[in-house]
Amino acid sequence: MKLLINVFLILLIFGVLTVVSQIGGLVFLLAIPIYRLIDRKTNGMWRRAVFKFFSFAMLYLMFVFIVVPLVARQFGRVPLPILETNYLKPATIWTVLLNRNYVKPQLKEIAYKVSIKLNATYPGAKVNYLEANFPFVDGFPLLPHLSHNDGKKLDLSFQYNSSITNKISYGVPSFTGYGVCEEPLANEQDMPGYCREKGFWQYNALRVLIPQDNKAKFTFDKGRTRTLVDLFAEHESIGKIFIEPHLQHRLGLTSSKIRFHGCHAVRHDDHLHVQLK
Repeated sequence: MKLLINVFLILLIFGVLTVVSQIGGLVFLLAIPIYRLIDRKTNGMWRRAVFKFFSFAMLYLMFVFIVVPLVARQFGRVPLPILETNYLKPATIWTVLLNRNYVKPQLKEIAYKVSIKLNATYPGAKVNYLEANFPFVDGFPLLPHLSHNDGKKLDLSFQYNSSITNKISYGVPSFTGYGVCEEPLANEQDMPGYCREKGFWQYNALRVLIPQDNKAKFTFDKGRTRTLVDLFAEHESIGKIFIEPHLQHRLGLTSSKIRFHGCHAVRHDDHLHVQLK
C-alpha cells in the first residue's frame, strides 16, 4: 500500500508540474535520486524538506534559464525577454519561470518593433506581455488557453495610467495580468453578458476568480491601447487579433484582422491576443 501511495504521489506531482510548466515534471523525476541521497545523509523531516526544496529549485532554474532556451531553438521557438528589452517586458516573472514566454522568432521580432514604435509615439510607454506558448512540441496545451500551443500566439496587457498620478503605469491590475476587465458601457455591445446567458460559464470565470482590489489604481488608456493594436495589425505576418467587440468599437479599431473569439473562449476585455498567420 505504501508503494502504491508513493507512486500515486509521484505521478500526481509529475502531472501538475508538467501541466503548469511543461518541464517541471521531468525536473522532478530527475531530482528523485537527489531526494534519496538527502534521505540517507540528512536527519530530521524539516531539514530534509528544506534540502529537497532547494535542490529542486536549483535544478529547475538551471533548466529554465540554460537548458530550455537552447533546446527550444530546435523546435523553432525563442523566449521573450526576461528583463525589459526594447521596451518589452513580462508583466509578471511567473510567466518566465513557468516557461510560458516562448514564441516563434518572427513574433518576437514583431513584438520588439511594436514596442519600439509605441515608445517613439508615446515617450515612456512600454509593453507588458502576458502568456505566450510553451517551448516544446506543437499541440502541447498551455492551459487554460485553448490555442496557445504552436508558438504563434501572444497575449499582451492593455496600456494603463496610474489613477493616482495620471502618469504611465508599468504594472498590471492583477497578479496574473488577467481578469480585471474594461467592462462594456450601457450603450455598448455586451458579449460577456450574452455568453453568460448562453451558458458559457468559463467566459467570465477569470473576472470572478481574480481579485479586483487594484482596479481603482489603474486607468485604461484608450489612445495608447488603440495604437498598440494598430501597430500589430499593420504587420503582414499577423493573422488575427482578439479583443472584445465593445472595446473594438470604443477604440475605433477598423482592421479586418480584429476578430471576435467566440463564447467558447474567455473574455478579451482584460488583455489583447495577437497571433501569426
